Amino acid sequence: MQRDTTTNPFMLNDTSSMQRTGSVSSGSLSDRIYDWRNRLLANPSFQRRARRNPFMRSMARRRARALFDLCSGFVYSQILSTCVQLDLFELLREGPRTRDDISRAIGLERDACEVLMRSAMSLKLLQSRGDDSYGLGIHGAALLANPGVCKMIEHHTFLYRDLTDPVALLKREKDETMLSMFWDYAGAREQQSNDSLGTEPYTELMSASQAMVAEQIIDSYPLHAHQRLLDVGGGDGTFLRTVARAAPDLELMLFDLPPVADQARQRFAESSLDQQASCHGGSIFEDDLPEGADIISLVRIIHDHNDDAALAILKRCRKALPPGGTLLLAEPMGREKVGDPATDAYFGFYLHAMGRGRPRTIEELQELLSQAGFDRSTPTRTHLPMLTSLLVARV
Repeated sequence: MQRDTTTNPFMLNDTSSMQRTGSVSSGSLSDRIYDWRNRLLANPSFQRRARRNPFMRSMARRRARALFDLCSGFVYSQILSTCVQLDLFELLREGPRTRDDISRAIGLERDACEVLMRSAMSLKLLQSRGDDSYGLGIHGAALLANPGVCKMIEHHTFLYRDLTDPVALLKREKDETMLSMFWDYAGAREQQSNDSLGTEPYTELMSASQAMVAEQIIDSYPLHAHQRLLDVGGGDGTFLRTVARAAPDLELMLFDLPPVADQARQRFAESSLDQQASCHGGSIFEDDLPEGADIISLVRIIHDHNDDAALAILKRCRKALPPGGTLLLAEPMGREKVGDPATDAYFGFYLHAMGRGRPRTIEELQELLSQAGFDRSTPTRTHLPMLTSLLVARV
């Protein structure tokens, strides 16, 4: 009698499996258990039995729903993008409106508006209020409080174009991508002599999303304990303006490309911070950082660069700090061996499309910091680690 090995986690793969793979699983106990689980889930008969079994039915439905969401994720993102492009959430900020009112306001025919309304309701972006009227859903209302997220959704048009052929993207079959052209720092340096047109688009985008990140850092680290903060790659100064409100006695310095530093200087003047904040223009790869700060911040900078460039940046920061100085490294960070959808899936593909940089785990960043000459580095908990995590390094 032939033995049934498909439900025994301690048995090796069956004969047909060995013929297909050409090898026999000989890994650890956990590997064998995972292989057994995967053989079960890949078995159509088991799937049918699970759906019919009253004890397994709810789990089977959850798994089927999760798989469907993976298949439909791009459609969901396009529904969200459509709502943002049509300013639908702003339209409903003050309260619900009828479908006909919404249809006229956003310029869609009634049947098309119905498709959008029902789609947005299914994603909790909108909510039916009865009498053919619609208001904000829990996700739509939350987006109103986060304009930076809406800016990123608008910006994702570039990413979606690059993801039209993801295999070609991974194989780097195109010399340029939409994201690589958008985040063209080298091109911006070439334009820095006369105006800031080359830097304005990405500076504006970074500024829109920077406030949320700044709050995470301020809530997690006592910046008021320092005398002078230098923000490297500080854009138009959004992070430092947020810091100024939380630590009004802290002296502020900003370093970025000359046209970007000029934009920051103007923003500081408009915020009456020109006496508290100074701006310094230059290239992080060609110029020394200004000295005098006892703490330096790198906010979403390192993950934009490959290892050699990231290490060069960290070494310049180490050189600019006095003995006992501190470096704050803030960006999304991966989790060792586990993987994280925000860091590894989203930022992994985003940075690959950009053409440089990668998401790193805390351990990988600590190794880079050690190579750069920092004595020790400690992870610091933030309220929203998917948005940004924090490493505190000491000289």
